[in-house]
Amino acid sequence: MDLKDKVALITGGKRIGLVVAGELAARGVDVALSYARSRTEAEHAAERVRAAGRRSTILQADLSQPDACEAIVAATVHELGRIDILINMASVYVQRPFDQLRSVDWDAVIDVDLRAAFLCARAAALHMRRQGGGRIINFSDWVARSGRPRYLGYVPYYVAKVGIIGLTEALALELAGDNILVNAIAPGPIVAPPGTTNEESKTVEQATPLGRWGGEIEIAKTVAALLDSDFITGETIRVDGGRHIK
Repeated sequence: MDLKDKVALITGGKRIGLVVAGELAARGVDVALSYARSRTEAEHAAERVRAAGRRSTILQADLSQPDACEAIVAATVHELGRIDILINMASVYVQRPFDQLRSVDWDAVIDVDLRAAFLCARAAALHMRRQGGGRIINFSDWVARSGRPRYLGYVPYYVAKVGIIGLTEALALELAGDNILVNAIAPGPIVAPPGTTNEESKTVEQATPLGRWGGEIEIAKTVAALLDSDFITGETIRVDGGRHIK
């Protein structure tokens, strides 16, 4: 895909979304960013896009609400004129022991991590069809891509991220005739979550064959590679420094 003057919508992402937005802008893409509570991070990402000479807008949305998914796609088209790229990064990542898991906890994760990706894709695809094609990139997880859970307390998260892989494959088939390519990225140790201790960080490094955290730029590189390709669809690519093989 020629990225010059294309428009992307990135949902969520925080620190990683900021880097992805910056890399897209450097390649000529205008970027809309949605956020739930992280307005500061969204504003920083928008500033980075504008510093590269591209247009940007930020959109507050609670993607657990179905109408919000259609609304941010419509707002992107209204503000920036079109939508060519959808990057579904919005995610809820909360640990809760299985015995304490309530239906409301389940819904809080599934609605954002899986249902919102579907609803945003459905809304975006309507516009992409009229334009002759587009790209959708979903976000799974290296654990889900490896096909087995490894950590206790993440039942809805794991199920949602496995579901993203299935959604990606199904949408790739459904939308191939419209020249809309759909892929997913399954990050591993990219950035340490807030509150990670030095000891915990080193444990992750030791468990990763490449011996380090990847950094946000590795996700941005993978996004760019998928956008560059005109013949990859239905794939879920791990970006995990080999973590899944150790």
